[in-house]
Amino acid sequence: MILMIHFYTEVALLSEGWATNVRLSVDEAGKIALIDRDAAPLPGDQNLKDRILVPAPANLHSHAFQRAMAGLTETRGSSGQDSFWTWRRLMYSFLDHLTPNHIEAINAFAQMEMLEAGYASVAEFHYVHHQLDGTPYDNAGETSARAAAAAKLSGIGLTLLPVYYAQGGVDGRPLQGGQLRFKCDFDLFSDVWQSGRTAVDALPDDCRMGIAPHSLRATSKADLESLTTTYVDGPIHIHIAEQLAEIEEIEAAYGQRPVEWLLNNVDVGENWCLVHATHLTDSEISRLASSKAVAGLCPITEANLGDGIFDAASFMAQRGRIGFGTDSNISISLIHELRALEYSQRLNLKSRSVLSSPEQSTGRTLFTAACVGGAQAAGRASGALEVGMWADMMTLDTASIDLAGLSNDTILDTWVFASNEQLITDLWSAGRHVVRKGRHINRGEIEDNYRQTIHTLRGLL
Repeated sequence: MILMIHFYTEVALLSEGWATNVRLSVDEAGKIALIDRDAAPLPGDQNLKDRILVPAPANLHSHAFQRAMAGLTETRGSSGQDSFWTWRRLMYSFLDHLTPNHIEAINAFAQMEMLEAGYASVAEFHYVHHQLDGTPYDNAGETSARAAAAAKLSGIGLTLLPVYYAQGGVDGRPLQGGQLRFKCDFDLFSDVWQSGRTAVDALPDDCRMGIAPHSLRATSKADLESLTTTYVDGPIHIHIAEQLAEIEEIEAAYGQRPVEWLLNNVDVGENWCLVHATHLTDSEISRLASSKAVAGLCPITEANLGDGIFDAASFMAQRGRIGFGTDSNISISLIHELRALEYSQRLNLKSRSVLSSPEQSTGRTLFTAACVGGAQAAGRASGALEVGMWADMMTLDTASIDLAGLSNDTILDTWVFASNEQLITDLWSAGRHVVRKGRHINRGEIEDNYRQTIHTLRGLL
């Protein structure tokens, strides 16, 4: 007999909209098995008093190791104007000190913060594979296994995306310095991926594998074709059109802009996530929206790195699909990612409530997009409170003064745009109750391990 956990809440955001007096059951596998509306609580139910139940989205793009360097790159160098490219050089020097133990501790801490911030799962764009000189570990997927071990401790739903990174530029120049830790040819990548799959297979059933050709700069045309025809069962993520210099490099070599070239030469569909896609032409916006791929947006990191502003207004008006990621993990906050995207549109267009619609408020539109697009990009059956979906869900504290007396979409609007405190009380990832009373259940152990790691690393920088 399947064991069920039963929840009762006075208010929930279901796939079809807001509902009252909801009784929801989660089966032993961690999936939603039953939803009753206009129900009454029964003995043994977990009564979510003073809490509303909403889905918890996926974080569709993370480089977890960069959490440990957050705040360390906010001074301008002597060479003049700072940029993404100068930041990248500092990031590569940081890699000189990372061990597998460090990677595991940093991943666990970042994952814990994601869960407390409202993300039930993460698509980890994982590219630090090898030793400092580029020599593979005895286990080619050693660091992938560490990301998976972190997920076992944190309880986050993991979509592991081993990164294929073979060249230093579209001209095929060799990798050097910190980039050597990423380098793979096709055979070595197969070893890395298979080892990662072994580690992920030992995690709960909601965790899975995909691939991440790093970018058109770092992956040749031939290798991209081989990757996308070999690894066909999971999500495919790629960095694209983040920086103007990147666009100019691809256009000079291929005669087309990056997104234009990708859509013309690769079968881009619902299993794809184009990360950033910051700088698009009108034609690229329309074609990407029509492809049903997800545009993976990371507004906090994109602002921190000075990338530019994604034209979300045009893209979403054409039914383009978006989701949100934390990328460099400079500040792990779901609501601030949503807020930053809307505010970027307001500043750019000198307007208000840009991403709302006649049917939904701005906060509801952004939150729904995060849930649906994040789930698609992670290849995860989640994103809504619906029978058959993984029980990725969280509760917001309606006893908080911020939410007092509010209902329906106004709750989400206030949470996203007007709250300054942590309003998430509980979070479940595929039914795993990992955040309780706003605090991760393993925070003490995870924080102690991370504190030791950053103490060591900051002493070396």
